[in-house]
Amino acid sequence: MSLQAITVKRDSQPPAGLIVTLHGWGANAEDVASLLPLLNLPDYQFVLPNAPYPYPYSPVGRAWYDLRVENMYQGLAESRQLLIDFLQSLESTTGVPLSRTILSGFSQGGAMTLDVGSKLPLAGLAIMSGYLHPDAVTADQKGIPPILISHGRYDEVVPLQAALKARETLKSLKVAVEYHEFDMGHEINLQTLEVLQNFVVNIIA
Repeated sequence: MSLQAITVKRDSQPPAGLIVTLHGWGANAEDVASLLPLLNLPDYQFVLPNAPYPYPYSPVGRAWYDLRVENMYQGLAESRQLLIDFLQSLESTTGVPLSRTILSGFSQGGAMTLDVGSKLPLAGLAIMSGYLHPDAVTADQKGIPPILISHGRYDEVVPLQAALKARETLKSLKVAVEYHEFDMGHEINLQTLEVLQNFVVNIIA
């Protein structure tokens, strides 16, 4: 099993950096691609992988692992390894090293970003409305990249408490965390994209 992905490159020049974005539970790479015109990052190449598993409630949705109570986290270990392999293969296919690659994700994709991204020498991680998997980071973990966390105060799917817990855990490990919360629910709004854009430019520049 390997991950299928959409690649979006704006022009023929070598990209300033690479942005890999992971969709949430039940969404897909096309959903993420629809947001790219709102991000003013013309010098960057985007890679949008589809999660490996079918979503149980829709034929077009994908899942990184099962979130239903009876199968909670089933498939996580497999997705984690697939994603690590995929990210490590990107330099040979794009010419951009991990040190100029930002991994980002929304909701379940945000949780995968934190989990996998904390184990690789990436430039930075951006977590939108995400959460920490149990045991995703350990107390002795070193070298976790700088992290952007953004979350809605009225998130009815992943409560704001998940973002606060992630921030506390990461700060206790001396990770550089930039934190934003907005008056919104479980969504990606223009403010979320704006802080993401600034984070990318600041980190890669």
